[in-house]
Amino acid sequence: MALKHAKGEILAFLDDDAYPVRDWLSRAADNFRDENVAAVGGPAITPDSDSARQKASGLVYSSFLVSGSYAYRYLPKKRREVDDFPSCNLFVRRSIFEQVGGFSTQFWPGEDTKLCLDITCKLRKKIIYDPEVVVYHHRRRLFLPHLRQVANYALHRGYFVKRFPQTSLRISYFLPSILFSGIVAGGILSLFLSTLRLCYLSGLTLYVLVVLASSIYAGFRFLHLVFSGIITTHLAYGLYFLEGLFSAKLKEENNV
Repeated sequence: MALKHAKGEILAFLDDDAYPVRDWLSRAADNFRDENVAAVGGPAITPDSDSARQKASGLVYSSFLVSGSYAYRYLPKKRREVDDFPSCNLFVRRSIFEQVGGFSTQFWPGEDTKLCLDITCKLRKKIIYDPEVVVYHHRRRLFLPHLRQVANYALHRGYFVKRFPQTSLRISYFLPSILFSGIVAGGILSLFLSTLRLCYLSGLTLYVLVVLASSIYAGFRFLHLVFSGIITTHLAYGLYFLEGLFSAKLKEENNV
């Protein structure tokens, strides 16, 4: 649809629950002076107008314990070259978009991962993250709407480990599943093995303390929400990542 209706050389994509800063277009366009730059993305920041539970969702996403080195997707960080970026704030050269055949929507919400993989691996072009190319992105409320979104992301990322390992076969994506498996398996085994019980409880206590320490940075107003949000996000992502990892085929792919 974009190719059919757009007239310009650069296509700009954002979600229907996101809105850009005033000079969004001009700041992004500056990056395309380099002919090797095929796409540009920037941070999607939680707006001040969001509710407390929406802001808490944004704080969970931007936490190092949840996003790790990918926190730049939610907060302005140093300009860099990336190989995978969300389509909620993404610019792509029209010619590049035509070459890769647009978005593979059967992978939603992983269509942007597939597009970026085609750009970087097939065409050997650059994707630039620019912290000044900002949009404000309304968050899903904690807890259920947020966790449904997390589960959907995790399901596709787990499946992409097999389908697109170039950008998905990374240890950081496995960590929540390792945590989830450890909590479940350790809890069961500690019921029968007293020697394991102390180690399990000590590890669980350490995890809770680390999450609590990280949540304090969000401020006392959001402390309880962010604390609970980080833990439930870890568990939801860990569970659904495993489901995607062991799925033979996702239902979105039935039309492939």
